[in-house]
Amino acid sequence: MLHYLRTATLAAVMLLAAVAAVRAQSATVDDTAKFLAGLMPSADSPLAPLTKDPAWQRHAKFFDTAFGQLEQRQISRIRAWADTNLAAPKPTMFYMFSGPDFLYANAFYPKASTYVLSALEPVGSVPDLTSLPRGGIASALYNVERSLSSILSFSFFITKQMKTDLQAGQISGTLPILYVFLARSGMAVKDVSPISLDDKGAAHLAGENPGPNAVRGVRIIFTGSDGQEKTLYYFSTDLSNSGVKASGFLKFCATLAPGNSLIKSASYLPHSGNFTTVRDFLLNNSATIIQDDSGIPLAYYSTRKWRLFPFGRYLGPIDEFPGRYQESYAALFRRAQPVDFGIGYRWRTPETNVLLSVRLPDDGSPAIDATASAEALPPPPPRPRRPRPPANIGPQQWGGPQPWGGGFFVWR
Repeated sequence: MLHYLRTATLAAVMLLAAVAAVRAQSATVDDTAKFLAGLMPSADSPLAPLTKDPAWQRHAKFFDTAFGQLEQRQISRIRAWADTNLAAPKPTMFYMFSGPDFLYANAFYPKASTYVLSALEPVGSVPDLTSLPRGGIASALYNVERSLSSILSFSFFITKQMKTDLQAGQISGTLPILYVFLARSGMAVKDVSPISLDDKGAAHLAGENPGPNAVRGVRIIFTGSDGQEKTLYYFSTDLSNSGVKASGFLKFCATLAPGNSLIKSASYLPHSGNFTTVRDFLLNNSATIIQDDSGIPLAYYSTRKWRLFPFGRYLGPIDEFPGRYQESYAALFRRAQPVDFGIGYRWRTPETNVLLSVRLPDDGSPAIDATASAEALPPPPPRPRRPRPPANIGPQQWGGPQPWGGGFFVWR
């Protein structure tokens, strides 16, 4: 009996030691990203046992369905469109007013090697998930799902909803969303580091003093299926005139220019006189700009510098943005080519407008950043009557009552 007790005690001690060793082992950032995205981490990860939790299994099933539908409905079609219409994209991709939307940045510009995303929302943090209290994992996964509900359905974030969800639990800010989008885009996360920019645009990593007016952000090194190492920057910064003039953000961006740019669901901020600096930066430092009508107004594209390729249909802004209708946009889109995906506030495919603007070389010769398929526009149809103001967006148009309570908030 004494021998049996000694053996049992030794086995219990060894088991406790093994459990402690697992807990002492930190999960890699890649396994953390996969776990949050509802994908299996590596077999030896300390997160692997947590995948047996019914809450994680439900989360994984939910994301498998949601991202599968999004891939079929939008992302795969955007990639095909970009492959057809963009011939020689630059290594850098700028996405102002983006929030953590790496998903669409990568869909439109998958060949970029450096992505620069920026918005007001702070980076936040993702703690060691194995250390969360009992029930903490289920709560964290649910908040991630809620924060992504609008972009998975409509292609843009509803800021108030996401901000509330990701401040309510242990994980916070944009970082967990970036993790999910990277993992669900098939990327392997190699390194995640905080980064700050001083007022001259110089980058400072953790432990370095960037001085006053520093712009805070995160640098993520990742690889795709081809093994090529790429970099994603997300900066929490004020993009208004006073904000960018007081910071080194655009000076940092200038070191990576020229690039390709995306502007989507931008609250029509580029139309405002308070955002002229960032608007001018994009016009002066972009080889191509893909946008919906919430981006740069057509009047600022010089015909001597840009060639414009409209796709889809322009119906004007939704009711939440009165006074932003552009007659010149409507005239341009009478010659638009069809598009088979939806983005922006008019996220339904028959209502979507996409403008590809290609910067001409200084000598005015044909640009090389658009393929031959975009060379010939179809003849214009008969001039339609000016569209009536778009109908109010209410619960019935958004598929029933929504958890955000009817208020319409977007990334700024």
